[in-house]
Amino acid sequence: MSTRRMTSFDRLEPRRPVGSTALRLPGKLDRSSVNDGGHQGAPASSASAWKLRRRAALSGGAVAWDRIGDGAPVVLVHGTPSCSYLWRSVAPSLAERFSVYVIDLLGYGESERREGQDVSITSQGQLLAELLDLWGLDAPGLVGHDVGGAVVLRAHLVERQAARAIALVDSVALNPWNTPTTLHIRTHLDAYKTMPSHIYEEVVKAHLRTAVHRPLDEPTLAAYVRPWLGEDGQAAYFRKIEQWMDEDVGALEQLLPSIEVPVCILWGEEDRWLQTSIARRLQALIPDAELTVIPNAGHFAPEDAPGDVARQLTDFFGRHLAEVPR
Repeated sequence: MSTRRMTSFDRLEPRRPVGSTALRLPGKLDRSSVNDGGHQGAPASSASAWKLRRRAALSGGAVAWDRIGDGAPVVLVHGTPSCSYLWRSVAPSLAERFSVYVIDLLGYGESERREGQDVSITSQGQLLAELLDLWGLDAPGLVGHDVGGAVVLRAHLVERQAARAIALVDSVALNPWNTPTTLHIRTHLDAYKTMPSHIYEEVVKAHLRTAVHRPLDEPTLAAYVRPWLGEDGQAAYFRKIEQWMDEDVGALEQLLPSIEVPVCILWGEEDRWLQTSIARRLQALIPDAELTVIPNAGHFAPEDAPGDVARQLTDFFGRHLAEVPR
């Protein structure tokens, strides 16, 4: 079990997005369930243009996804209240060596959202397992941020999806995990649901600002807020919070010691949502887990330090994923 803090010698500046990389359909996809829209190239990575161009029809609804690069498969799963946009400066660097899959969880980003939708952690884990089956991936590398970590762990430990290696980035995997803001919302959910839109939007912005160590510029903040705007967005924002259950996360904790694949834990040193003490608890429960603490990064470490996150993930998966001929 190893723990390390990144130093200045470890730092890596974010690479420019690889816009010329062709996106290709994986070999075992059911085209009746997946729409690639005939697009080529990487997802646009600017704050205003990030867009996933493919859709997968799953049991719970349509999930937006995309793929960039060639090589062994790595799947990036975001958390809350973000979307695949979180990975926009990480995915292109990983794609220089791996085939990188990015998704918007059901009810998030560009994926389908509707009244009565099940967007619980349990359901998201089942849907991720469906998606991996649909793609026909053989033991990919899995990366989960925030609740995406719980989703990845559930797909692997409960849904029995094979993984070659798992990376957990500021991940939800242990109780308690909700922030004071989220707990307040849950206590007064009816009031928040009916809150005037201009006040609601400021609440969301204020919460997002606490997720980072470096201040978000206005275009970036707007990109994170955009999926949650409007009556439909406000309903979706609180629908996910209403369905978060401690039992969903608690069920995973007892299974963590049974993990048999390599696990890498990356954690922002300045994470105000999930402190580094949680990372160390998590490391102690997972056999031989590696822990790297990233300086000058908050809960949204891929936003604060995308180059550092990309470098750590590239090194980790480079050691544990089989090479795939290009």
